[in-house]
Amino acid sequence: MNDNLDADRATFVTHLECSLTGEHYEADRLHNLSRAGRPLLVRYDLAAVAAALPRDTLERRATDLWRWRELLPVRRTEDVVSLGEIETPLVPVRASGGAHVLVKDEGRLPTGSFKARGLVMAVAMAKELGVTRIAMPTNGNAGAALAAYAARCGIETIVFCPEDTPEVNVREIAMQGARVWRVNGLIDDCGAIVGKGAAEGRWFDFSTLKEPYRIEGKKTMGLELVAQLGWRVPDAIFYPTGGGTGLIGMWKAFDELERMGWIGAKRPRMYAVQAAGCAPIVRAFEAGEEHAERWEDAHTVAAGIRVPRAVGDFLILRAVRESGGKALAVGDPAILAAVDECARRDGLLLCPEGGATLAAYRQALRSGEVDEEEQVVLFNCATGLKYPMPPADRTLDRHGDIDFDAL
Repeated sequence: MNDNLDADRATFVTHLECSLTGEHYEADRLHNLSRAGRPLLVRYDLAAVAAALPRDTLERRATDLWRWRELLPVRRTEDVVSLGEIETPLVPVRASGGAHVLVKDEGRLPTGSFKARGLVMAVAMAKELGVTRIAMPTNGNAGAALAAYAARCGIETIVFCPEDTPEVNVREIAMQGARVWRVNGLIDDCGAIVGKGAAEGRWFDFSTLKEPYRIEGKKTMGLELVAQLGWRVPDAIFYPTGGGTGLIGMWKAFDELERMGWIGAKRPRMYAVQAAGCAPIVRAFEAGEEHAERWEDAHTVAAGIRVPRAVGDFLILRAVRESGGKALAVGDPAILAAVDECARRDGLLLCPEGGATLAAYRQALRSGEVDEEEQVVLFNCATGLKYPMPPADRTLDRHGDIDFDAL
């Protein structure tokens, strides 16, 4: 067993809290949204965590997701589910990004994406709370992560995805034991089917932010990042934003670390990056709105951020505004150009959503929103190996005359 899980530790969870009203909910019970229809946030006794977990103790642990056990909700070690959630590296991209630009490459995680962080935590808590059947809408990578972790602990899983979801995602979901259905609609249309089935008692709804624990897994991105940078935050973070769980989670992580006395009050400017063909958060940000209206006719090559409506919209917008950041939209040509240049010049194969963050950084650099001397972290949310690539169809006849100069 991982040496970060060598013994049972009671977690320091005190209660759950409605993100809109602040109303308290009992821990250790199954919850979806609050009575106000908004996401629930897990709260901890952070003073007790700080007293029980000196920072040097944490630094001696193996650098994986579960080193943060005291700041996570799973109470019993026997309920931990794992496929080897490593700490993901910070990769410099000096040629395509700049001297002070780092990519946090989440494609190294199990199932090849950062969805592993949220779903490992959500599935572990579902196991702990006795859930036996789960359903979820997905654009691909979340469904793959859910299928893998649910298979590992024997939870029945049904996944609904838009009919144009990348084939590799649909097949890996099916290969890992889930029943996967292609739906003639977008992810929120899939979510409506999940919601109807949940209302009829057919399954537990695992839609983004409709259960409290995916945020807790995703917040480990922020915890890791701070530790990797020597217990400080970067100047700016560019995050590909669909449902926005990771951005919300990181913002929560920074607050918790400050309350524990591990970092100061400085925060990175948070840039929520969306595709121009599906940018509800950008539109709401620019209009000064607290909530984002559904984006009609959503389309983009970056399927992972093609989310027409996010239930946590106000939390995303709150974090962006409080940080002094911005919501930015980039077009598909800029996304594809960024993916191509990073691969050719820096040797790092980004997914389209990761390419969107590089494109948005360049846009922000040109507009003076960021300075090239600032330390910036871009999130690559999945391995580029899952996505279609341009053909490479040159051939060579070994029996003929070979023009070595032409090679």
